[in-house]
Amino acid sequence: MIDISKETILEMYKRMNEARAFEEKVSYFFARGMVHGTTHLSIGQEASSVGACMALNNDDLITSTHRGHSQVIGKGIDLNKMMAELLGKYTGYCKGKGGSMHIADVDAGNLGANGVVGGGHGIAVGAALTQQMKKTGKVVLCFFGDGASNEGSFHEALNLASVWKLPVIFYCENNLYGMSVPQNKAMNIKNIADRAKSYGIPGHIIDGNNAVEVYNRTKEIAKYVREGNGPVLIESKTYRWLGHSKSDAQIYRLKEEVEEWKSKCPIKQLRNYIIENKISTEEELDKIENNARESIEKAVEFANNSPNPPIETITEDVYA
Repeated sequence: MIDISKETILEMYKRMNEARAFEEKVSYFFARGMVHGTTHLSIGQEASSVGACMALNNDDLITSTHRGHSQVIGKGIDLNKMMAELLGKYTGYCKGKGGSMHIADVDAGNLGANGVVGGGHGIAVGAALTQQMKKTGKVVLCFFGDGASNEGSFHEALNLASVWKLPVIFYCENNLYGMSVPQNKAMNIKNIADRAKSYGIPGHIIDGNNAVEVYNRTKEIAKYVREGNGPVLIESKTYRWLGHSKSDAQIYRLKEEVEEWKSKCPIKQLRNYIIENKISTEEELDKIENNARESIEKAVEFANNSPNPPIETITEDVYA
């Protein structure tokens, strides 16, 4: 068991609350037609994403997904720039052209979210090869969902990373559904982590709603990978409270199932852990929660006061 400092665990609590507040605000915007297109929210998965990112070193790298808000907030992204990007403003990370599914901050180690299912697998392997060849000591954590584990890119990436013993952690956030298809109807195995055996690498299952377990296990695994032992597959079992996207009517699952998982709220679990272990007080945690929500409101204000992309930049940064 890794001894987590008070500073670290409270920062983790802060980022999880920021992720929840950010996505609630995003949901509000989309529900009222204030932002066009679609978005994929990860409310309920905050411990899985934030805990994993905080277990990395600051200069380690991640590849994110279409459901990546919690992931990039976990990596310590600038909330102002992130909100500005979502609202299509020039001060956003991608100058307002990337939107919800393409947040990137290379300087902070976030190699980018990806709208393609499984699109980060190859990027992560390439980035890990770079770290190996340059002997940087960095590891790459590749986020993907249970549905992406059925993509050809998943198997190609694990195979090549295994052969070359690359410093990459394949991190599957298994929220039980690929769009509207439950896992047990899409694959004939119970645990995605079992697939690691096919490539001669370790596979681990963690409780993705338990932030402390996520942090501890990912920290240990990152150390193993950093020491040159090759890649590892982690399956983080969690659950998304909302639909696949804003237009999902969720007719494929029972309300009772959703409510059962809501009772396992990762933020409440971490709050209870902090209180029970006398790490902090109720008052301090209330202040962290309030500050997190205030930071999102300030980010909205920053975005609303930011300029739209100039018309003359319409053909810049376009590669297709």
